[in-house]
Amino acid sequence: MTPEEVLTLGRDALSLGILIAAPLLLTALIVGVLIGVFQAATQINEMTLSFIPKLLGMAAAAVLAGPWILRMLSEYTVALVRGIPAMLH
Repeated sequence: MTPEEVLTLGRDALSLGILIAAPLLLTALIVGVLIGVFQAATQINEMTLSFIPKLLGMAAAAVLAGPWILRMLSEYTVALVRGIPAMLH
């Protein structure tokens, strides 16, 4: 296995990790901004106010994006396992 192949595998794994984390992180970001705007408008300065909406939003995002995330992970794993014989030469 050449160093270029190792770097390609690492790059592919990192890009897959970013793709998988994106729906949940973007949901948390959007809900956090909306709660922040609400807190600024109403002048409610409660730190724990954003926890439950973020939790519910991320649970909904996980339910909606779960099949896609699972498919991406399984496709990457299958491709990685199928590539093992080529890596040994």
